[in-house]
Amino acid sequence: MDKKNLAFDKVNFILLAVGMLIVILGFILMSGAGSTETSFNTDIFSTTRVKVAPVVCFFGFISMVYAIVRKPKDTSNKEA
Repeated sequence: MDKKNLAFDKVNFILLAVGMLIVILGFILMSGAGSTETSFNTDIFSTTRVKVAPVVCFFGFISMVYAIVRKPKDTSNKEA
């Protein structure tokens, strides 16, 4: 298979993996102990879980979209 016919190159896959890791980090920041029927945990309203983690996930998704849309550079020599 010819490399110039591929839609993604190595950089696209690296950017996609980095974006996925950023999204996973955002979901990890969102996770934590919740409230039960007998006790209320006020940590569910912390700034990290409500504001920071969704922004981190958003940037991760945006970087994944960029990795998909990015066009690989054509390095082939076109001689006529």
